[in-house]
Amino acid sequence: MSHRTEWKTEDFDVMSWHDVHVHGFRLAGFDPDEGTAELVLDIDYILEWLNSDGAFSFVVSQASLQFHQVFGLRLSLDYTKPNAGMCPFSLAGVERESITCSNGHISYKWRLDVNWPSGQIEFEAPGFTQRLVGQVYTQPGQGLEPSQRSAA
Repeated sequence: MSHRTEWKTEDFDVMSWHDVHVHGFRLAGFDPDEGTAELVLDIDYILEWLNSDGAFSFVVSQASLQFHQVFGLRLSLDYTKPNAGMCPFSLAGVERESITCSNGHISYKWRLDVNWPSGQIEFEAPGFTQRLVGQVYTQPGQGLEPSQRSAA
């Protein structure tokens, strides 16, 4: 089965990040003149949810989700309330709202709700690029095992 390997901002409406696991995030590509950076998330992207007589399996690959020219980043993750130890956090989804900057530039306000543990990531950015960086697996779980992931 062949799968697409790259998505961009214009693909947003056909994508879903529900229950996607996030293993890491980093800031890169700093632009001190603009006060922006690239926000890069190391994720297990769910390409497909397969339902066979009520039993789900998932087509999953490691991916890099990179938001461009990020500004006004706000992170909130609360690992103190769950009764489980540290683990990748899981997204409930990604929402965006179109905004017009004072200079007339069109951008987006992004909100990534975290469903495990509780939390949220918010920022402004004009867009994103997502690329698969690992092998594609069909499996019963939504997240990849460490042996299925490469160092990203």
